[in-house]
Amino acid sequence: MAVTTSSPAGMPVPVPRPFYGWALHDGIVTTRRFMLQTWRVPELIFYGLVQPVIFLVLFAYVFGGAIGLGPGGADASLYREFLVPGVLVQNLAFAVMGPTVGIAADAGKGIMDRFRSLPMAPSAVLSGRTVAELARGILTLLVVMGVGLAIGWRVHNGFLPWLAAFGLMVFFAYALTWVGCWVGLGMPNEQVASTAGLIWLFPVTFISSAFVPVTSMPTWLQPFAQWNPVSTLSHASRDLFGNPVGVIGTSFPEQHAVLVSILWSVALLLVFVPLSVRKYRRSQVR
Repeated sequence: MAVTTSSPAGMPVPVPRPFYGWALHDGIVTTRRFMLQTWRVPELIFYGLVQPVIFLVLFAYVFGGAIGLGPGGADASLYREFLVPGVLVQNLAFAVMGPTVGIAADAGKGIMDRFRSLPMAPSAVLSGRTVAELARGILTLLVVMGVGLAIGWRVHNGFLPWLAAFGLMVFFAYALTWVGCWVGLGMPNEQVASTAGLIWLFPVTFISSAFVPVTSMPTWLQPFAQWNPVSTLSHASRDLFGNPVGVIGTSFPEQHAVLVSILWSVALLLVFVPLSVRKYRRSQVR
C-alpha cells in the first residue's frame, strides 16, 4: 500500500517502503497500540489471570480426590500433574474471547472505522490484535505454571521438552486468536460476542481430556474427544512434561498427539487467517 507525504511545495512525496513490507510494518504499529491498551487496563489482566487459577485450584482440591487416576485408584497428587497441562490448554481456548469481544467492542465504538480510514494494510488491524492477545496469553501461561508448581505439579523431562510443549501451546494460542477475530467480526455488539464466543468453547474444552481421561467418557463420545484439539494438545503437553497421561487408546490422535496438535494449529491458521482478512475487507466495503 503506497503512503505519501506532502513536500513544502505541496506535491505528494512517496514514503519509501520498509524492507519488510507495509503489512508487517503496520502490524507492528497496531500491535503496539493494542499492547498499550491492555497494560493501561490492569483489571483486564488481573481478571484474566484469576479465572484459570480458580479453575486449577478448584479442580485440584475439590475433584482431585474423587477422580481415579493411578494404579491404586484416586491419587490426588497424580491427578494434579494430570490436571495442570489440561488447565493450561483450557485457558488458551478461553482466551479466544479476548479478540472476539475486543473486535466487537472496537467496532461498536467506531474505532474500526477509524482504522479503515487510514492508509494501512487491511490485515494489520487483525495481526496486531492477535499478537497482543498472544502476549497476554503467554503471561497467563507462566502464571498458571507457577501456581501449578505451588500445588505439586512438576516437569520431569527437562528443559527442552518443556520448551517444546510451551511452543506447542503458544502456536495453538495464536491460531485460536484468529478464530476469535473471525467470530468477533461477525458480531453486532460486544454483548452478543461474549455469548457467541462461549457457546462453542464449553463443549470443545470440557468434552476433552483436559480434566479426565477420554476412556472415562461414553463410547459414543470418545471419537469427538480423541480428535478434539484441546485433547491432543493436553496429551502432547503431558507427554512432553513427563506427567501422567491416563489410559491411552489406539486411535491416531492419541498415538501421535504432538503431530496432530501441530496439524490442528496449522489448519486453523490456514482457514481463519484468510477468512478473517476477507471478512474485514468486506465489512470495509459496507
